[in-house]
Amino acid sequence: MKTFLAKKESVQPKWHLIDAEGAVLGRLAVKAATLIRGRHKASYTPTVDTGDFVVVINAEKVVLTGKKETANEYMTFSGFVGGESYRNVPQMRAHRPEHIVTHAVKGMLPKNRIAAKMLTKLRVFAGPTHTHEAQNPVKIAV
Repeated sequence: MKTFLAKKESVQPKWHLIDAEGAVLGRLAVKAATLIRGRHKASYTPTVDTGDFVVVINAEKVVLTGKKETANEYMTFSGFVGGESYRNVPQMRAHRPEHIVTHAVKGMLPKNRIAAKMLTKLRVFAGPTHTHEAQNPVKIAV
């Protein structure tokens, strides 16, 4: 029996929808990263992007457990001396709520070039509406 290795041409990605309202951030990020990498498929191949597209809605209503709401900080750097700035979760939720989910999912992907392309398959929206109704995403429970 030969080992099956997926080819880029044979991959047919599907679309999934995840509602983040009331969902714990870590558990949501694990589910999204698994779908984006394609680990849920029998045809999973580590060197080929076999993953699906994931649309996350209600990113502003995601829940963090414990003290993470106040303890977690997101650092940005302008490139200039003294250009570091930090924001905690409530500030980030007010400014860019999509970034909270995107940052968590990015941390769960491998650190290589394929992961950079996989991250483009993640679409995060702060509110309950999204622009991908035409793709008929299948709703996934978290």
